[in-house]
Amino acid sequence: MKTANPGRIGSVGGLIADESSPHAGYEPSPVPGISRNVLLLSAVSLLNDVSSEMVYPLVPLFLSITLGTPASIVGVIEGFAESTASVFKWFFGALSDRWGKRKPFCLVGYGLAAFTKPLLAAASAWPLVLCARVLDRFGKGLRGSPRDALIADSTPADLRGRAFGFHRSGDSIGAVCGPLIALLLLAVLHGNYRAAFLIAFVPGLLSTFLILPVREREAAPKPGPLFSLAVAGKNPPLRRFLLITLLFALGNSSDMFLILRAKQLGAGSTTAVLLYAIGNLVNVLASYRAGILSDRLGRKGILAFGFFLFTGIYLGFGLATSVGLLWLLFPAYGLYLGLTDGVSKALVVDLVSKEDRGAALGLQAAVTGVSALPASVIAGLLWQRVSPGAAFTYGAITAGMAGLWMSSLKLRGRSL
Repeated sequence: MKTANPGRIGSVGGLIADESSPHAGYEPSPVPGISRNVLLLSAVSLLNDVSSEMVYPLVPLFLSITLGTPASIVGVIEGFAESTASVFKWFFGALSDRWGKRKPFCLVGYGLAAFTKPLLAAASAWPLVLCARVLDRFGKGLRGSPRDALIADSTPADLRGRAFGFHRSGDSIGAVCGPLIALLLLAVLHGNYRAAFLIAFVPGLLSTFLILPVREREAAPKPGPLFSLAVAGKNPPLRRFLLITLLFALGNSSDMFLILRAKQLGAGSTTAVLLYAIGNLVNVLASYRAGILSDRLGRKGILAFGFFLFTGIYLGFGLATSVGLLWLLFPAYGLYLGLTDGVSKALVVDLVSKEDRGAALGLQAAVTGVSALPASVIAGLLWQRVSPGAAFTYGAITAGMAGLWMSSLKLRGRSL
């Protein structure tokens, strides 16, 4: 079992000087074990998530209350949007490997996401909301894998889980602040969703400007086909993990169904958004510690536990008969997110070479996102034609199967 050893990292001329690390030469930050780039990118994600999460919990309410959109259409909108993001994560992740550059993808991707907020404010029917959400997710697809690869490029291998966990915590702090600001705005603006969407544009724009100080060492362009699947085809552990990810994702419908379930059980708009914010707060508290723990104890067990936890949470959402149980389920859902998001990315990076990081991270995101459309459509149809409980039970079954498979996966080194 390998453990993180921050003491091996010293400073020579203001730069990281870990002789055993392929990342020597990257600047440290005031946070132990966290590079300057990771700190900056975490701040970027924090501001972007303040902007996005001011909007995200309001969108299903805006669709259902203001525009009168049925649940099945909400599932189509979110499933299509998430699928768009993840397919492009693969494309742009591979392209960043090929060009040897990550930062330009981040800059344009965050900028696009910011400019979708005024578009949402202008929507008078659900098709324009669909366009805004797809463009927002396209921006996420453009930046996501290159940003994650840049985090890996800026971090020694034995601190990888810590770095991804720290970044996820910054991201999640924004996800806590965003809904709380949205609640305040709803109260001040008397339920004016469009004005809230316009205000959300400001932190999104600031996050884009904060990318400018990020520094990267451009690598030599990588030859070869852009869409090669060899990164997984010649790597059995990665291939098996991606199949597990696919199985899990086929039942992991949009988080908007959690908010709709809270509304369906009798929660007001303020309570539904507050529950969502509490879940994100737990995610903040769990992500960094989960990343450090995965550096010390291995990634596999933490991910398997996260899948089993998701199973119990979704069963709870399906069986709930009142809002009371949701005050336990939303925090538990935040814990699941904290245990799995950053750790799964660190595991993918563990399994591939430096030259394939962007493509591998993008392929993982593509597998997840392509599944988001059928997962959300199935959930929406089950919700409408059977019952809300059936939608969550379906997700619990696929998560339980993925947890069992993850437990039996054969890995080596810190990924065990």
